[in-house]
Amino acid sequence: MSTLKVISDSEFATEVMGADQPVLVYFWAAWCGPCRLMATSVTAIAASYGDRLKIVKMEIDPNPINVAQWKVEGVPAFRFFQGGELKGECEGAISKVKLEAFIDTYLPS
Repeated sequence: MSTLKVISDSEFATEVMGADQPVLVYFWAAWCGPCRLMATSVTAIAASYGDRLKIVKMEIDPNPINVAQWKVEGVPAFRFFQGGELKGECEGAISKVKLEAFIDTYLPS
C-alpha cells in the first residue's frame, strides 16, 4: 500500500526525478479550501494504487523552487512524472473519478 510522503524542494530530485516508478506530485497549501477537499481523494488514491504509483505532497509556500519550475499557477495542482519526465498536469479541485482518469492516462497497465 502506498502512502503519501511530504517532500520539500531539496528532496524533489531524489524523490520524484530519480524515482523508479511513476510519481504523482500533489501541490497544495494549508490556506487552500479546495486542497482540503482533495485531501480525502488523494489519500484514497494512494491506498488504492498501491505499489504502482508513488504519491508525494509538496506545500507550495515553503517550496518556491519547484512551484516555479513546474509552473504551478494554482492549487490544488497535480503533476505526473515518469522516468524523470513530466508526462501530465492538471490544476484545480476535481472529483476522485477524474483524478483517477488523469492518473490512468499515464500510468502503465
